[in-house]
Parts: sequence; C-alpha cells; structure tokens
Amino acid sequence: MADDAMADMHDDRAQRLVLVTGPSGAGRSTAINVLEDLGYESIDNLPLSLVPRLLDGPARPVPLALGLDVRNRDFSAANLIELIDRLTRLPEYAPEVLYLDCATEQLLRRFNETRRRHPLRAEGAPLDAILAERDMLAPIRARADVLVDTSELSPHDLKAELARWFDAEPGRRLAVSVQSFSYKRGVPRGVDMMFDCRFLANPHWEPALRPLDGRDKAVQDYVASDPRYDEFFERVRDLALFTLPAHLDEGKAHLAIGFGCTGGQHRSVTVAEKMADALAKAGWQVSIRHRELERREKAPAPADDGLELASRAVRAQG
Repeated sequence: MADDAMADMHDDRAQRLVLVTGPSGAGRSTAINVLEDLGYESIDNLPLSLVPRLLDGPARPVPLALGLDVRNRDFSAANLIELIDRLTRLPEYAPEVLYLDCATEQLLRRFNETRRRHPLRAEGAPLDAILAERDMLAPIRARADVLVDTSELSPHDLKAELARWFDAEPGRRLAVSVQSFSYKRGVPRGVDMMFDCRFLANPHWEPALRPLDGRDKAVQDYVASDPRYDEFFERVRDLALFTLPAHLDEGKAHLAIGFGCTGGQHRSVTVAEKMADALAKAGWQVSIRHRELERREKAPAPADDGLELASRAVRAQG
C-alpha cells in the first residue's frame, strides 16, 4: 500500500510530456495548436536528437507537447521508440504518445486539395508516399497511449477530443458546444445530448425561405410559429440548465448538445442558435457550430495540413 502511495506521489511530481506524431496530413499541427491552447508549452518539428538536450534543463511549470514527424532528418520509428523507452525510464517525466491517424483515402484527398508535396514523395504518386509513411509509422502507432482518428473530425471535434484527454486545467468551467446537423449525413461524433427537430414546420417548402438558413430572422420566425415550438424549446432549455451543473460537478470539461433536421439548414440551425443564446445568457460558456452550413461554405483546403486553416478560426474564437 505504501508503495502505491509513493507511486502516486511520484506520478504527481513528474513532468507531463506529450509526444505528438502520426502520418502527414492527419492533423498533427492542429493538435499542437490545440494543446498550446490547453496550457501546454508546444514545440513542433523538433529533431529527435535535440529532445534530450531540451529536457536537460529545469522542470517547466506547465506540461510539454512535442510534435515529431518524418520531416525531421533523424526521424525513424526505431529512433522514436528508443526515445519513448528512454523517457519512460526517467522518473521526472510522464511521457504519453498521441498518435493522429487518418484513413488513406482521406489523406490522399487532403494532399490533392492542398497540392502540397508529401514529405516522403520523390517522383512517385502521393499514394505511394502515404502508404510508405503508414508502414514506417506502424510500430509507433502500436505504442500510442492515445490514438485519435481524424478522418471524419472537424477542428471543433478534434479540439473537444483532445481536451478530454489532455486538458491541463480539468477544474475550469464547463464548455458547452451547441451544434446543428443533417440526419441525412449521419449523426455527428461526440454529441452528449441530441434532439430531433424534424417535427417542426419546415421552411424548405416556402420558396422565399428555401435559400435562407436558420440564422435568418425570417426563417427563425417561421420555425417559431409552429405551435409546438415554444414548449419544445422550453423543455430542452430547462433540461440543459438542470443537467449542466451536474456535469460540471462530475468533472466534465466539455458537453455537446446537438439538434438535427432533414437538411441541417433551417430548423436545426434555428433551434441551435436560439439555444446557444439562451445558455449564454444563463452564464454558460457556449460555442456554436452548424455542420452542414460549414460544409457548404467551406473555404479552400489549408496549406499546412488538412485541418489547420479551420483550426485557426476555432482558436480565434477562444
């Protein structure tokens, strides 16, 4: 029992160190930025040979995140595994490997959209480089402490997922995300509470309202004119306000509330907008996203990796 207590004390004193890696285009740069937002000191693209020298200095007051990938001239699976083993033996560090993975076809699409050259590509096709890198990283993937597949994740989703694993301040306020979506495109990942809005009056059948969305007052007024709207909204709002403090007491850092309709353009957007406003007025920290509107308005793919540009917008929102 005493040994267990000593081990716990030892773990508490150890410097938290997250090694972030994964195939090019899977979102590693985005993850580094997210970890920085979560209170980590973040360093990207550090040569493996310099990591021990970096860690030789005095202990840092905040956890550390290091981005490591095949662009480093001394990078190899063997070298990284050797580094992981070395760090694991050091009592002053608590290393964790965060591996960002992504489906091959999604990686290929991201490289084709950005027109960036894959770090391993010489004269061959991008697919060859992607497959070669995946084979190279397979032993590291097997050693991952946290494995996140970004194939279907937006920057918002990735930020929420990483916060669940790596939040450096778990005691801070509960962050609430209110989302709209289309059932035709499937239910979004990571939603904690979900409500179906397809029974409400549909502005799609009004020609003047069809091209608009639920952020427009005319659409909101139309949806709110449904005699069932007020009671539905009030019941969902009261349920959220009742449960949010309980989630906070349980130590939850993030809670996602989703509203779906057929196309994700009118009814779900209306209710999500109204709900986000109501919860914010009640004092909760609220962010809002509209999945289908984001798809429709999506800007050209970024030049850094498949998620970076949109991540900057997320970070700018705080």
